[in-house]
Amino acid sequence: DERSEKFQKNLIEVCYTNYPKEFAQEIKRLLYIAKTPAVFARCAEYLLQADPSTETKSLIRLLLQAKFQNNKDLSLTVLKNRMDRSIPAKTIPPLNDLFSRTFFRNRTVIYSLQRKNRDYAGLVVIRKPDGTFVRNDDGSLFHVPQLARSITNLPFYITNGNTPQGILRWSGFAVSRIGQIGPTPNLQMWLPFEVKPAVYFGNDTISASTSWNKNMYTVLLPDSWKNYEGIYEAYYAGSLGRSAIIMHGTTLDPDYYKGQPFYPQTPSLGCLCSYEEWNEQGIRVKSDQQEIVDALDTTGTDSGYVVVIELNDAQKPVSLDEIAPIIASAENAANP
Repeated sequence: DERSEKFQKNLIEVCYTNYPKEFAQEIKRLLYIAKTPAVFARCAEYLLQADPSTETKSLIRLLLQAKFQNNKDLSLTVLKNRMDRSIPAKTIPPLNDLFSRTFFRNRTVIYSLQRKNRDYAGLVVIRKPDGTFVRNDDGSLFHVPQLARSITNLPFYITNGNTPQGILRWSGFAVSRIGQIGPTPNLQMWLPFEVKPAVYFGNDTISASTSWNKNMYTVLLPDSWKNYEGIYEAYYAGSLGRSAIIMHGTTLDPDYYKGQPFYPQTPSLGCLCSYEEWNEQGIRVKSDQQEIVDALDTTGTDSGYVVVIELNDAQKPVSLDEIAPIIASAENAANP
């Protein structure tokens, strides 16, 4: 309790990841004396993971009121909303409206479709600016699996947590100098607040002095999605300081994760991570990340948007069969 905020946050992160129940009493004590919203939220999330009972939620609400009654920190609001959210969660609005040609008209859109339980791999599909989806040489829909799970499995609003749902700006490629990511080109992506609105919207007529507000993000959404809280996670995460979420490959040894539902995928620190396989000589023998890069080359664009959506809470990886009919419907509407 006498350590710095940074030390406390990092130690709670380690406990949340590797010791999900063992330190409940110690972290409950820290919850009582936490001085900052960031530490309080992490303590609360640990306790909700260890014991998601009504009693735990009541204690957290009581301390929130007592310690931070007049504090407007967004992380506390998100924490309250997460505790108040009904289970099962609300059904998502129509995917057709996100796949439609009118959504980000004339832009490339990459969809990363995930489960609420990020232990299960999601799926990537790509819509071209003309409203059709990228296809393979045989005419089948291009798709590859992708993991949106952080190694910590913390919620989206906490740094190093799972990839937030919502809309991220994609602009170009880069090669990471981080060994665990490897040399395959990655997609550079930005959250709201991470860059100025002019950069996020790709519109240099927006003044550099323009500040972010929620309505700027809301107007991007189809009407059916404007009141769906899940799609605002990217906005909230950015306003809370999350950054450097990219779409990348991996050189991590998947054998570390044998027995996990996401195996042989490997988790990240909150990015969108695509499977890669390397032989003992360090030569890449398979790369879903490179397949994404190659598919984007066929669109003739080097920028656009990435939309991350949790479909439902099915305890299995996302399959193409679930979304292919919706994509077909959207393409038919785009090309009557």
